[in-house]
Amino acid sequence: MQQNERDFGTWILPQPREKDVWISIPKPINHVVVPFGYEEDPDDEGVWKPIPLELDYLEQAKNHLKKYSARQVAAWLTTRTGRSITYTGLLKRVRSEQSYKSKARYYRELARRLTQALNKIEEYEEKSKRKEINPFLASDSYVNLRARAAAELAGTREPECNL
Repeated sequence: MQQNERDFGTWILPQPREKDVWISIPKPINHVVVPFGYEEDPDDEGVWKPIPLELDYLEQAKNHLKKYSARQVAAWLTTRTGRSITYTGLLKRVRSEQSYKSKARYYRELARRLTQALNKIEEYEEKSKRKEINPFLASDSYVNLRARAAAELAGTREPECNL
């Protein structure tokens, strides 16, 4: 009698998925409320630090929205994390994340805005026809910042440099 693997009860179990890597996000200039899943970074005022537990539950909540109402999912999310979120806040968060499907696109947009701002600085300096050169435009940090922004727009990633 020939036996196969199923006779011995061996099964291929689903493999655990890799943990999501959550990154800090830049704080918009006029934004007052910290989004669900993030907190203010005590070391850097211009950045929101991720809270992995809340963001993991938020990912689960997105799947629950397919089966349950937004009010029920918001209540579930509030009880699981201890941080309150309204159903309208949850829906707004899900819609805004759908508009930024990939994080790379979001960072390219930030790099494009940065490049535009830096170009405006240079135009202003040219229009004002100052005799002296602005020391910021001649600094190493400005040159590195321009190079990083150009690399992001080109889709290449250069090594991180500290400014």
